[in-house]
Amino acid sequence: MFDEISAALSFYKEETNAAKLYGYLSKVEKDEELRKNFYELCQIETAHANFWRKFLEKRGHTPSGGSSSFALTWSKIIRAILGPKLYLSILEMTESLSTETYYKFLQFAEMSEDERKVLKKIIEDELDHESLFENQQSALPVGNIRDFIMGMNDGLVELLGAVTGLSAVYPNNPLFVGINGLVVGLAGALSMAIGSFISVRSQRQVNEGVKKKLELLFGVSKDRAKKELIDKLTESGLPEDVGKEVADKIGENHESMVSLLVEESNENEIKSAIFTGIAYIIGVGFPVIPYFIMGSSFAALGLSALLAALALASVATIVSVTAGNPNIKGKIAEMVITGLGAAAISYVFGLLVQNVFGISA
Repeated sequence: MFDEISAALSFYKEETNAAKLYGYLSKVEKDEELRKNFYELCQIETAHANFWRKFLEKRGHTPSGGSSSFALTWSKIIRAILGPKLYLSILEMTESLSTETYYKFLQFAEMSEDERKVLKKIIEDELDHESLFENQQSALPVGNIRDFIMGMNDGLVELLGAVTGLSAVYPNNPLFVGINGLVVGLAGALSMAIGSFISVRSQRQVNEGVKKKLELLFGVSKDRAKKELIDKLTESGLPEDVGKEVADKIGENHESMVSLLVEESNENEIKSAIFTGIAYIIGVGFPVIPYFIMGSSFAALGLSALLAALALASVATIVSVTAGNPNIKGKIAEMVITGLGAAAISYVFGLLVQNVFGISA
């Protein structure tokens, strides 16, 4: 059953948080035009929050709590880590999620005609926000965001597990643990970068091969090429008669036909490899650095786990926003618990190795 009150309460808090965030961004951004846009967005989101407050009050519910200091603080941290350009990409994804949830509410909630009219205007506003961020930000492509997240997450989890296990074996030699962790991390970064390079390059080569095949097919038999297009459109869920109509209309347009049949990718394998490798090294730094500054492996392990947990929480936030998952806290808990859990298992394994082989350091 659709719970419109809970949904409206959630919308009220989200819009209030957004208004606070845009108000903050309007004060800290250096770009004058962007600062002005953030100020206007603050006003618009405040109006949206007022709509949801009135919506709830009309139904006998008084919203409480307002903006979340946790959400605002975390947004500031993420912006500081990612920088303004990449953060705009995250905001654009967030606006896309808001549009979808509002449209669902419009379909299923019981509302007056006036309320529906206002909500439709709110959805238009959210779509405008999404377009604004898409047009103004010149941040990294989504593919490189994915590369960065995967690389950093792998570096964090793998190296946290490695230094944790080594800490159990060499409790009094943190420098040895740190150096070994660094060597393993650099090797892992090279491996990840090479893997990313090969993956992206191979996919592009496959696409180019399919494209050449279709060009040859189009030159030899346009009817066969048209059949390929109809089959592709039908597989995607389009009715066969509509697919035939589309194929008939663009059957003589070679470029249009190829674009529909071949998945184009502008992802650069070199850039993908660089971002993956650098992100992996950044991930390595969080659990490894403490071993170069602390006096014992045990003390370094505590700081390492703390830094890794904070970094994992940051990655979880980015993953949640990118995937359109509103349960950010749940994703943070999941990634932090699994990451630290893997480290705990590694520590136990390290103790086992120490006892079996009689290693002392």
